[in-house]
Amino acid sequence: MNILSSPFDKKPNSVIELMLWVIGATLPGLLVLVYFFGIGVIVNVIIASITALACEALILKLRNRPVLPILFDGSALLTAWLIGLALPPLLPWWMTVVGTAFAIIFAKHVYGGLGNNLFNPAMVAYVLLLISFPVQMTAWLPPVELAQNPVGVADTFAYIFTGANLSGQDLNYARLGVDGFTMATPLDHVKTELSQGFRIAEINQNPMLAGFSGVGWFWVNLAFLVGGLVLMIRKVIGWQLPAGALLGIFLTSFLFYGIDTDHYLSPLFHTFAGATMLGAFFIATDPVTASTTPKGRWIFGFGIGAITIIIRTFGGYPDAIAFAVLIMNMAVPMIDYYTRPKVYGHNKINSANKSEAKHAE
Repeated sequence: MNILSSPFDKKPNSVIELMLWVIGATLPGLLVLVYFFGIGVIVNVIIASITALACEALILKLRNRPVLPILFDGSALLTAWLIGLALPPLLPWWMTVVGTAFAIIFAKHVYGGLGNNLFNPAMVAYVLLLISFPVQMTAWLPPVELAQNPVGVADTFAYIFTGANLSGQDLNYARLGVDGFTMATPLDHVKTELSQGFRIAEINQNPMLAGFSGVGWFWVNLAFLVGGLVLMIRKVIGWQLPAGALLGIFLTSFLFYGIDTDHYLSPLFHTFAGATMLGAFFIATDPVTASTTPKGRWIFGFGIGAITIIIRTFGGYPDAIAFAVLIMNMAVPMIDYYTRPKVYGHNKINSANKSEAKHAE
């Protein structure tokens, strides 16, 4: 499949080329995630990729569609890649399989395949897993600087594929019996502490919140920002969507922070916390499920940012990017309808017709 570019740009961009650029741009973020949280991130990406390609091939075969050309357009691989990046490092393998299969089969092919799906498949998978398995989906390993009991490579594979380490201790036993084995994300920790009556200044005394947005997470977001900027420079993605999303996050959090600094996190913290940069540059920019008009892209991106902060502040899910994206996906048809650019000369033609009608009278 080729995407024909504007007449002044003679070089067509193939789907596989665009998908590979996006996947390549996530590599800085992937490497930083592995540094801080271990090799389980790569294992998740591999499991999700194998599952996505297998499900894609199966569904294409059942639909009597050509398998190889569509299988290797890179869209299923990109969906799997984003799912793997968003999952906790020790998530049991079968949960990754369930989420990825649901994304490919129900969020993509039930709607007709690439180009027809209404919702971002990767975010559908993430929300399904988060709602179904909230404990496993919110249990991240502590960053390498704070890890009291670092998990080795062999134990990582053992936990993911068997649920227990090489000594036979299962994941639940390790979580409950070993201090600091798993850790909530900074956003989750802040939300829990606020619900117990602590103020932001007191919560910030925790070592995990050191830096702009917590140990490790600032660098993760910075790495995804670098990858996103590469995509913008290469014009793989437009700048309006990520700019709108980041502006929505910054301004909405600034509003709350200006009202009460004791109970609301700063705009800088939100901007570099959780999956902010991954969402702004790699999720919100999905060309199939995002708005397609210039004004619509701003509205779509800003909506994602604003809803993210509202859910993070008042909702039950600390990192709300996935929910915000899906909510704005639902609004895309309306956004595109009301933000369609006017056809050049449209007003002049109407004025001329009205003038002719008056003369005729």
